[in-house]
Amino acid sequence: MKVNGAPLKQGMLPGLLGYRLRLAQQAVFRDFSASVAEISPGRFGILLLIDANPGVTQSRLAQAVSLERSTMVGVLHALQGSGLVERRRGTDRRTNGLWLTPRGHALMARLKRRIQAHERRVASRLSAAEREQLLGLLGKLTG
Repeated sequence: MKVNGAPLKQGMLPGLLGYRLRLAQQAVFRDFSASVAEISPGRFGILLLIDANPGVTQSRLAQAVSLERSTMVGVLHALQGSGLVERRRGTDRRTNGLWLTPRGHALMARLKRRIQAHERRVASRLSAAEREQLLGLLGKLTG
């Protein structure tokens, strides 16, 4: 960081996990946005979960991504309105399951290839072992 050409003293910031995680997240999201302009990382994650868990309920999905159920309703309405997701009656008739539509499957097939290239770019400074180690360490922070 520079102010008027001189480096800005960062104090304890470089040693704070939250600060470093936020900088990393910003870098990853910038590349994601450049790679996949048509959908946000959060909505892509939701579509990935529905793709991997056809028929998942809205409440289980909200819990998996740590969203309030009311927030999830709006997200799912938008995805349904875009023709990417459909709701179907669940097995117990009190719940609806979520499935990708044919359009949703086609979008995911295209995006998965671009996401793989994005992942390679953002991890390009890491060896395969470092990438796995980072994923493991991040899992410890979130799990």
